[in-house]
Formats: sequence, C-alpha cells, structure tokens
Amino acid sequence: MGYTTLISVTDLASNLGNPRLVIFDCRHELTDQDFGARAYAESHLPNARFAQVDRDLSGTPTGRNGRHPLPAPEIFAAWLGDMGVNSDSQVVGYDSAGGTYAARLWWMLRWLGHDRVAVLNGGWDAWVNAGGPVTQEVPQPKRTRFAARPRAMAAVTVTYVAAHLNKPGMTLIDARSNARYHGRNETVDPIGGHIPGALNHFYKDNLDEQGMFRPADELRDAFVRLIGNSPGEQVIHQCGSGVSACHNLLAMEIAGLKGSRLYPGSWSEWIADRSRPIAT
Repeated sequence: MGYTTLISVTDLASNLGNPRLVIFDCRHELTDQDFGARAYAESHLPNARFAQVDRDLSGTPTGRNGRHPLPAPEIFAAWLGDMGVNSDSQVVGYDSAGGTYAARLWWMLRWLGHDRVAVLNGGWDAWVNAGGPVTQEVPQPKRTRFAARPRAMAAVTVTYVAAHLNKPGMTLIDARSNARYHGRNETVDPIGGHIPGALNHFYKDNLDEQGMFRPADELRDAFVRLIGNSPGEQVIHQCGSGVSACHNLLAMEIAGLKGSRLYPGSWSEWIADRSRPIAT
C-alpha cells in the first residue's frame, strides 16, 4: 500500500486485512467535544482506532497559542506508537465532515516525516452508503515505536507570518467561510476579520455535491486562479485554529501543487495579541 493523499472506499475495503493498515476514526464537532467518542462507540470501521481532535491531534492551549496548537513532536510520536503506527504503516483517517478532521491527522503525520497516510474520500458516509462493514469492537493495538522525523519547514510560526505580511515571499490562504473571513457571523472567535493580505478559499469548496474531493484538475484550476504563479513553497494555509486549513493543504497536494505549509496557530493565535493588525 502506498496511498499518500486519498484512498477510495473500494481500495480501503480491499485492504482491510492488510497488517500494515492502521485506520483512525477522526469524527469530531467543534461545538460538541464528545460527539466523536459517542459516534465511535456506536459503530466504526473494523479495527479503527479513535483519534480525538482536541486531545490526540492537538497540544495544550495557553490562551495565546490558538485553539488547536500542535503537540510536541515527541508526544504525538509516542501516541502514534501506542496506537500501533510505525514507519511501515499505511495510515488512513476518516471522519463525517468531508475530511476536515482526517486531513489534520494526514498533515500531522507528514509533519513528522510519514508520507504513507491518506484520507478516506467521502469518509464515514461514503463507507456506510457503500455497505462497508462496521463494528463496535474496540481494537487493542500492539504498541510499537514511531520514529519521528519532523519537517521543520512544514509549519510556520506567528512571528514568520507577521514578518512576511503583504510581502511577495508569502501567499496566505484563509480556509474559513467567506463570511467569517470578512468578519461577519463570527461565532467561534472573539474577534472577527482576517489577517491582512490573506486570500480566501473556503475549504468546503474542495468538495463536490456528494462530499467527495473534486478531481485534481478542478482543484488545480481553483488554486491557480487564487495564487497565480506563486510557488507552492510560498503558500501558507491558515483558518481559525489550524484544522480546516489542512483540508486546503491536502487539496493542493491532490492538485499537484506541492510544498505549501501550515500556520498552526491561525486566526485564534493571531488575535490573542491585540496589537496585531486585522482586516475585514
């Protein structure tokens, strides 16, 4: 197995018995922290482990580092090892939100140097609609060691973003809805608006009407219209807290626009210092 962006329901179903396969259920709702655990307990894919976004895919918020800061690499690597992930594993993540949370898992594994990770295209709904098997049985992973090889250039800090505002060396893309980008209907963060100079590409626009990722050429056309000739390495993705921005990172990889990076702190970190500029 060598899936590095998306995996189809058909391909995942045909590989369920592969000992190298490690599946994570990443179902989550921002307004209900217990939703994922309840959904997982009710039923999940065979042998799927549960990844709680606020606990397993995030570090500890301090009030100044955003709502979903990254954990220390060694802490995340230890958790992956506890879940049975090693350098030979093919990891697959799924959720019930178009890949929003599974894409965070996808990016975090790539951040630690593991490329053999994919998001189930269509997620939980596509699996169930296709008649895929589900279970309530909770797996007992065999603990192993995950050897992390952190990629320092995968993410940027708030200092980096502030130093490159409105400069040609950085193209910033905000993954939030257009309303939140413009500071309207802000119900998550205490201040509305966006980082000055940021462009807007709502991550849900990466999906078609069935909740599947759009074809690579359509994704490429959409991002090229936005970023023009900017090389992928100059593109920085952000959102409210560094989660849905990973969806745009995945979409660009699918489109062949490689090398873009994440600003993990995103808007929730940016506004923690009231001296930083905002735009509406």
